[in-house]
Amino acid sequence: MSAESFNIERHGEIAVVTPSAKVEEMHETMIEQAARMVIQSLKTDPPAGIVVDLSQVTYFGSVFVSFLLRCHSQARKHGSEIVLAGASEPARELLKLLDLETLWAIYDTRQEAMEALGGSD
Repeated sequence: MSAESFNIERHGEIAVVTPSAKVEEMHETMIEQAARMVIQSLKTDPPAGIVVDLSQVTYFGSVFVSFLLRCHSQARKHGSEIVLAGASEPARELLKLLDLETLWAIYDTRQEAMEALGGSD
């Protein structure tokens, strides 16, 4: 399992999860594993807020959406909030289509998202 598909950074109480562009080429089972890995690391030390930085991903499909939903339900269990940052136009369109932009706040930049969650760099 290659960890380079997702990068997780901690900024105090905020976790920033950055999927790489490789996510789009990943097989469904790989995304499952990646999601599990990301969630596992968040479970050990649950952050107050999670920013999913989508700036490197131009387009994603249902597998990635289910990854986001997975993270979302885990986060809710621990009282964390998830927001999205840097979503491309096609990504925003997809989220809108699936009626998911109501689930997560979407910010233009990672910085804005972190500030909205009360963290700073």
